[in-house]
Amino acid sequence: MNPLRIVVVDDHELVRTGLQQTLNQQAGLRVVAACGNGGQALQALRARSCDVLLLDLALPDMSGLDVLRQVRQSQPDLPVLVLSGYPETQFGVQVLRAGASGFIGKDTEAAELVRAIRTVARGNRYVGQGLTDALVNGLHGTVSAPLHEQLSVREFQVFCKLAAGLGVTEIGTQLSLSAKTISTYRSRVLTKLELRTTAELISYAIHNHLVR
Repeated sequence: MNPLRIVVVDDHELVRTGLQQTLNQQAGLRVVAACGNGGQALQALRARSCDVLLLDLALPDMSGLDVLRQVRQSQPDLPVLVLSGYPETQFGVQVLRAGASGFIGKDTEAAELVRAIRTVARGNRYVGQGLTDALVNGLHGTVSAPLHEQLSVREFQVFCKLAAGLGVTEIGTQLSLSAKTISTYRSRVLTKLELRTTAELISYAIHNHLVR
């Protein structure tokens, strides 16, 4: 049986190297490309076949959500497992809404990461225990869902870029949308989050561990 071909995307060289070593030691897994940013990832996916994309959210040239959006347009059936240092209870729901096959934290043990990769490669979803608990609690009304979970995928994408300090014109250029459209999304985001200014939005993102 041919090994599962994995493309790893993370902006930290030590993390990429560690993931390569860990995964290549597993029977039936092989890292075919290790990329340091979103542009390299998209180029690697065009150049070679891949069974699973292991994708970080925080990248230097574009967000992981931007990469995920483009991958879903060009390769809608490719399993994408998001591996992130951000809390899964904060980002997990939005990542799944955006089309990811699963979300797993960087503090996860190697055996669980391998299990997650094999799970999404089979066409299934992988959700960690922390996110599972949050989803169950939300369904039963025992815990109030954070306001940002009410945002659509595009609204959340704009929210993350505003929280990172980008202006509406720069965001529009990155997303191929007009500044007017981005301003409309900004207004929607502020309304749904019950905020008034971008400064309050940034404060909300920091408080909820959505930016570092």
